[in-house]
Amino acid sequence: MPVEIEALKADSFGRIALMREGERVFVRRDLAHVPLWLRLPAWWLARREARGLEAVRGVDAVPQLLRWDGRRLDRSYMSGAAMYQRPPRGDVVYFREARRLLQRLHRRGLAHNDLAKEANWLVLDDGSPAIIDFQLASRGRARSPWMRLLAREDLRHLLKHKRTYCPDALTPVERRVLKRRSWVREAWFATGKHGYRFITRRVLHWEDNEGQGPKP
Repeated sequence: MPVEIEALKADSFGRIALMREGERVFVRRDLAHVPLWLRLPAWWLARREARGLEAVRGVDAVPQLLRWDGRRLDRSYMSGAAMYQRPPRGDVVYFREARRLLQRLHRRGLAHNDLAKEANWLVLDDGSPAIIDFQLASRGRARSPWMRLLAREDLRHLLKHKRTYCPDALTPVERRVLKRRSWVREAWFATGKHGYRFITRRVLHWEDNEGQGPKP
């Protein structure tokens, strides 16, 4: 029988906790306490995460899907800290490996879609990068125009973090990528982001600070 070690996060879309079962430690997203009116979107997001994790099964530095039964999603635990908690300042190797990790995901036909949030980038105990939280991930043919567009957006978000923590290491090509804003990004800022902020802040009374942790 799994035993909870520590609650990691709780919001309107579920409770995330660190669990232990025998010698195995894993992370569980539990939808049991989600309000009735949010159960459908919470289930949809959890199912999307399960499918995203299934698509990248076996890839290093991403969680491995252990179980999804429609109410609980269990995934493997990776020991480390969020990027905002352990900033990789001046760490060229971290960002080089992070780009390679992104390429592995994209070759599997998966775009993460939420990498602007520093909370979704981990710095593992050995200093290497990892990616978590696949609730918004998209799947498709890796070389299709749509997936290639989403992959470029993933890369742009990574390069924005590199610009913050390792600006001197940006190459001329990377600087051009940062300047090239896609219509997806423009459409999100013009329409979707306003709706997102209204729902999370006014309806759910929830503030994620773009995944950068609590602000004073």
